[in-house]
Amino acid sequence: MVENNALQHASNYASGQDIRDRAFEFARRVVLLCQKLHDAGGVSRLMVPQLIACSTATSTQLEEARAAESDPDFISKCCISLKECRESWTRLRICVSCKLGPSSEVTELVQEGSELIAIINTIIRNKRSKMKLNQPRRRYLGAPS
Repeated sequence: MVENNALQHASNYASGQDIRDRAFEFARRVVLLCQKLHDAGGVSRLMVPQLIACSTATSTQLEEARAAESDPDFISKCCISLKECRESWTRLRICVSCKLGPSSEVTELVQEGSELIAIINTIIRNKRSKMKLNQPRRRYLGAPS
């Protein structure tokens, strides 16, 4: 059973399902936080629409990247996901700084956002490196052989 779980985990990691699941869970947790912010009213309520939009877009763009039509399309969708994740992270940091929402919950989401940013950055960097390695070398006319 343990070996089966390890194989499943390795398969999920290799297919990118881990990061998509993690981004989905991040978005879900932010939505639940936003319900609390909305219920608190005032400035907290004003943060809700933007936080929901950017946190769910992080997850959505990673799902779209899964069905990318090309490597550049994949990178583009991952870059959009990264931008949305950075926006989520910044807005959550503002919540921490202004003491909006449950402190420990918001702080945990800031940490998760930071980790997602690092992971998505690595995915983009690795894909770009792989694309460079796979580019055929061009020979120019008149260049020495």
